[in-house]
Amino acid sequence: MNDGALITDFCHRLFGFDQAHPLLFTQFWFWAFLALVYGGFSLIRRDKLHIRNAWLFGCSLWFYYKTSGVFLLLLLFVITYNYFAAHLMPRIRRERLRTALLVLSVAVDLLVLGYYKYAYFFADAVNSLFGLELQVKDIFTGGSIFLPVGISFFTFQAISYVVDVKKGKVEPVRNFLDFGFYLSFFPQLVAGPIVRAPEFIPQLHRPFNLSRRWFGIAVFWILNGLAKKLILSDFIAVNLCDRVFENPLLYTGFENLCALFCYSLQVYADFSGYTDIATGVAMLLGFWLPLNFNSPYKATNAGQFWKRWHISLSSWLKDYLYIPLGGNRNGTPATWICIGAITLIGVFLSGMPVVGVIVAVIALVLVIAARRSKENTRKIVTNVNSMNTMLLGGLWHGASWNFMIWGGLNGLGMIIYKFWSGWSPRTRVLISAAVTFALWLIARYFPAPVWNIFFVWMLITTLGALLQASCRLVPSALGKGQRGTLGEEPLIMQPKGCWQAKRLPSRKASAAAAGWLGNAWAVAQTFVFITFTRLFFRSGSNLDPAIANETAWNTAKNMIERIGGAWDLSLIPAMAKQHAAVLIVFALGMLVHWLPDRFKRRYRIWFSRMPVGLMALAVLLAVFIIYQFITAGLQSFIYFQF
Repeated sequence: MNDGALITDFCHRLFGFDQAHPLLFTQFWFWAFLALVYGGFSLIRRDKLHIRNAWLFGCSLWFYYKTSGVFLLLLLFVITYNYFAAHLMPRIRRERLRTALLVLSVAVDLLVLGYYKYAYFFADAVNSLFGLELQVKDIFTGGSIFLPVGISFFTFQAISYVVDVKKGKVEPVRNFLDFGFYLSFFPQLVAGPIVRAPEFIPQLHRPFNLSRRWFGIAVFWILNGLAKKLILSDFIAVNLCDRVFENPLLYTGFENLCALFCYSLQVYADFSGYTDIATGVAMLLGFWLPLNFNSPYKATNAGQFWKRWHISLSSWLKDYLYIPLGGNRNGTPATWICIGAITLIGVFLSGMPVVGVIVAVIALVLVIAARRSKENTRKIVTNVNSMNTMLLGGLWHGASWNFMIWGGLNGLGMIIYKFWSGWSPRTRVLISAAVTFALWLIARYFPAPVWNIFFVWMLITTLGALLQASCRLVPSALGKGQRGTLGEEPLIMQPKGCWQAKRLPSRKASAAAAGWLGNAWAVAQTFVFITFTRLFFRSGSNLDPAIANETAWNTAKNMIERIGGAWDLSLIPAMAKQHAAVLIVFALGMLVHWLPDRFKRRYRIWFSRMPVGLMALAVLLAVFIIYQFITAGLQSFIYFQF
């Protein structure tokens, strides 16, 4: 290649956009870009804050262009529209007009989001209902719709901003460049976390301040994120998960199950790895992003999982969807409108009218139960609002029947746990045993792989409930030293009449051991449940929106057929040996994830206090090891598509 060709190639990489190769945190070109950003930033970071913000705004726009090309115009539209909408609100004296402006602002943001995420769904619905042949075209390119990277995150951030301005939680940002910077800050632009205005806007007016210790922490988060992405996520994806999910019927039930469990680690390492890198880069620039993951696979129930996973989205859905629907207080007309709309969407996506009949019957039963007492009404409305939120959260990921099932299963898991936690150990055993027996009968007389899966799951659940009931674990106050080590929150349990308690040297030690075992059991059960729901999540991901629904459903169905079908146990040792590297990486990844938080904090602080020279050597060694795991083609971050 001659000098002219080299220069042309360099200019294309620098100024051009390649849809097949967007700018990623794992590329050399991103770190070259960051070096240039930091070079300009270092000249202006201390005194001229507006210039600093303007510089970072311009760099963020360039970064988004390198990830999404012409859709930079869409980002600029969202920035401009919401800037002027928020500025206009305080100037309107009449409350109704301010509310109308808010509704209009949110509607425009949702229309932008809905056009790119759900155009195929609505076109199919209209074509089916009216016998038309509408074609979906992108307004910018004229071709098929290409989902702009990060569109959900910056539109959700814009919605929260205008709502908070309307409520008086934050003053409108006066400087357009400052607001543009807030909405487009490049570390978190394309995959979150969703940053609230009250958390970030005050930082726009603070001088740069980065201590030696925080510099070390920032470097640690960047290395930690790269290791998660390249060692855990990409290695597992390329060597097992992608192959199995592409064609489940080519693999055994054991391999399908391994791929499903490995995907749980893959998606966590991928998304939290991105967040770790974003957090570290933002810290180097003097900005702090909110916590987005808190060891989610340490959760002891589905509700707690969603307080630890993608925290910025979970809290956004709670504040701007769940609470407006009525939360745990009461129902609103929107609650029932959501039920009707979700039911219609479910009927269309599934192609099964029976779905609507089932929902109607359930709704009728709930209405009858709610009329019996105010207490029943409150419980029912709370659970309905929770289910609505989780179903809409599923649809946020895409207009696919699989995403609805995934959201519905998570909502169901949260609701069931509320009842489960209120039952006595004996009641838990009786009910789970009855359900297990019913599933055994169904699997015997109406054989299907899905019933086999449910039967095995409930059998394990029953055994766990029986084990806990044998020690008659009941809530009580814990003394010091009685915390379970797997989760951040102590599992408050006390054994009464447990035969092991008589042999232990002290009641305190017995309580600690029982609490740890109960906590470990709850963590394992929750992890298995969340992993099962991911079957439907992964099946609906990375697909062309035009064919996503049918393809996703077939993939999920085939995996259930393999996992719930007959296994040839003699093949398992050979299969385990064939995928030994992936299984070892999975085991090590989960082990690190389950380490106590105090231990993790210690080695982060230890790294941050290293002498500069030693830290530089550690960084070089870490980068060398991490990049040994690079695959032939760098994998995009999973949540770029949402």
